[in-house]
Amino acid sequence: MPSDVKAIVSGLTLIVAAILAFWSGSPIKPGYATIIMITAVLMVIAMWVFPEAISKAEVRKRQQQG
Repeated sequence: MPSDVKAIVSGLTLIVAAILAFWSGSPIKPGYATIIMITAVLMVIAMWVFPEAISKAEVRKRQQQG
């Protein structure tokens, strides 16, 4: 996934998590706000740290392109 797409998805994930955690009309219990934010941050970190799964053919194709 390109870095600009990752950045957009990361931002949207954190925004949605913050809205769900801190909006008074949220269907989520207020006591879970910290858990929601920690989970969202861990998801974003994992998206940046771990590479996406690709096939062996795709690896060869990328190596040939340079």
